[in-house]
Amino acid sequence: AFGQVVIGPPGSGKTTYCHGMQEFMGRLGRKVTVVNLDPANETMPYQCSVDIAELITLPDVMDSLKLGPNGGLIYCMEYLEANFDWLQEKLAAFKGHYYLFDCPGQVELYTHHDALKNIFAHLVKWNFRLAAVHLVDSHYCTDPGKFISVLCTSLSTMLHVELPHVNVLSKMDLIEQYGKLAFNLDYYTEVLDLSYLVDHLASDPFFRNYRRLNEKLVEVIEDYSLVSFVPLNVQDKQSMRQVMQAVDKANGYSFGEQEHRSLEALMSAAVGADFHFTSTLAVQERYVQSQDKAVEEEVMDL
Repeated sequence: AFGQVVIGPPGSGKTTYCHGMQEFMGRLGRKVTVVNLDPANETMPYQCSVDIAELITLPDVMDSLKLGPNGGLIYCMEYLEANFDWLQEKLAAFKGHYYLFDCPGQVELYTHHDALKNIFAHLVKWNFRLAAVHLVDSHYCTDPGKFISVLCTSLSTMLHVELPHVNVLSKMDLIEQYGKLAFNLDYYTEVLDLSYLVDHLASDPFFRNYRRLNEKLVEVIEDYSLVSFVPLNVQDKQSMRQVMQAVDKANGYSFGEQEHRSLEALMSAAVGADFHFTSTLAVQERYVQSQDKAVEEEVMDL
């Protein structure tokens, strides 16, 4: 059984991604089952086959145990881990399907708490071929400080979850609304020489005092050399296809016989690259065009 565990901070677009990917894969002929593991998720736009709300809900935990939302989520995940046979029984009804696991939006669950990590490990023991899809809002690219923080969070999540990992910059269709990027988009997706980002950050009087700290954080990120991003616009079919190909390679689906494998997919796997340059370039061109249009409008106003 192949699948994706969709993780990331609150508001990064996990539920929207699951809805879009379910529809996209459905058009390709895949049987897709979406599993909601977020006990706080009350409105789901996708067709949900397995819902954790049948086992436990966050409002009930908060009311009965007098916990806050963060403590309540941790309790819910520990409760799911303790009642793992419930999840096993539910998933057994959809044998042969492709699974999308919509996970909670609490960062601590992926960086240092073990409940979800253990749940994923149990799924792997059941011969689930899973890949973690870590969504990050693209607006963090417009702030160097926030982007370094996102890189640290992504790296910590990759090391803790212990699954094949695909980091995704979501909401790329809105990036022009967030402000001007200091560098080209491929600088952020490929996480190129971060010393330029530290220099750019030092131009801010507040961050100038923390330059040494930022340099050390950047060194850790570059020493591991694990983090890179795939740009995603859920409304763009080509963008969804690029993300799907990256995930299919990560969880091994592209090496199976479930569907026809194109020459591009085979070559992409053979050389160890996904050829994301084309998709990144297309997003960059749209971003530059929107920036040029904004400048033209300002000139016209003057």
